[in-house]
Parts: sequence; C-alpha cells; structure tokens
Amino acid sequence: MTTAASTPLRGVQAAIIDLDGTMLHTMPDFHVAINRMLAEIGMQPLAVEQIELMVGKGSEHLIRLVLGVYFDAAGVEQRFTAAMAAYQRHYLDINGDHSTLYPDVAAGLDALKAHGLRLACVTNKPIAFAQPLLEQKGLAGYFEVVYGGDSLAQKKPHPLPLLQVCRDFALAPAQVVAIGDSSNDAQAARAAGCPVLTVPYGYNHGESIHDTDSDGIVDTLLHAADLIRLHNQIAN
Repeated sequence: MTTAASTPLRGVQAAIIDLDGTMLHTMPDFHVAINRMLAEIGMQPLAVEQIELMVGKGSEHLIRLVLGVYFDAAGVEQRFTAAMAAYQRHYLDINGDHSTLYPDVAAGLDALKAHGLRLACVTNKPIAFAQPLLEQKGLAGYFEVVYGGDSLAQKKPHPLPLLQVCRDFALAPAQVVAIGDSSNDAQAARAAGCPVLTVPYGYNHGESIHDTDSDGIVDTLLHAADLIRLHNQIAN
C-alpha cells in the first residue's frame, strides 16, 4: 500500500463501489439461478466452486463460460439465446433471496457519507438485477448513481462506467476512488485514472487479490472509509 504522504487517496471526494463480492455475497444466488437454467436445458448442475471462477465479467460472459463446460464453441452459440433467457428469468425469480451483506457494509457506507463523499455503485450485473437488489438490501438510498453492466456501451474493465460517474459528479478521476473485489475494478480504475482500493474477499476469477494492481487492500468498507478520512485529513 502507498504511504500517507504520497497516497493517491488525498483529495478524494467520491467513491465508486462494486456490488457482487464487494457489498454483497451473491454467489448463492448465482448458484441457484445457473443450476435452474442448466436443469431447464437438460444439463447436470455445477458446483458453486466452479461458478465462483466464472463470475465478474457480466451475464453474457458468465453464461458462455457455463455452457462451455458442456459444449464446444458452436454448441455454446447455438444454445446461448435460450440459456440466457432462462438464466435471466430464474435470476429475477430469486434475486437477493440467498444473498447477504458482507461485514461492515452499511457502517462503511454511513462513514463514507459522513466524511462527505458522494457515492455511486458500478457493477457488471444487469441493471434489472442490480437496482432491485440494492433496494431489497436497504442500500439503494446511499447511491446518487447506479450503473449496471448494460447501462452504458461498455462495462468494467473498460473505464467508461467510471469516467461516466466522474462526469456525473463533475469531478476529476483523481478525486474519485473505486472500491472493488477484482481485477476488473482495478483495471477499470487504472485506465480511468482513478485511485482504487480492493477487498480481500469476494470473487476475483480464482486469482489472489494481492496480485492485483491497487492502491491498497482494505478489510471492509468501513476500513476504506477510515483510510480515506485519514488521508483527506493529511491533505488538509
């Protein structure tokens, strides 16, 4: 982690926070919805450990990886449209039913707001899943802006969603920190010019978060809020 004297966290005025694997443990929802979809198309279920390695780059990518366990490339494309429709239907049916907040998420969001930061949620989850999930878990009110993976022309790791939030808030990228659980978040932040903090839990495609290029690893969102407050005090 960078030192307080040189940290890019100085002067941060807003935070962009990821959803799956950062605020909410949603893997049980993915597990149920995917296996219901697989049953519908006559395939055997996948273990949650397999699905964990596939999540993070959006629903289309996820479903292609899932189908790729059973079919060659041509078979995947042949079945993709029907499988995607089945997955979306099943996910909407159970969205949030099996998901839980990670420790100190609400406390961390409260602390970030108390420190004067504006908040946005940027996720690769489709907005039709993300917005109701935030509302169901009591988190929607924290965020001025919510972008799903299909809200804009590009999704993470492309920098566009983060840059759009910067424009929405009329802030420079250096004033907006991204907080997430995966290399998608870090790559998007680096490309956008935003500082980035990562959490050690969540879903990072089976890779260690310690191998991801970030400005620090924080145990919880509350830890992130405390770190940002500390460095903003130093900046002042």
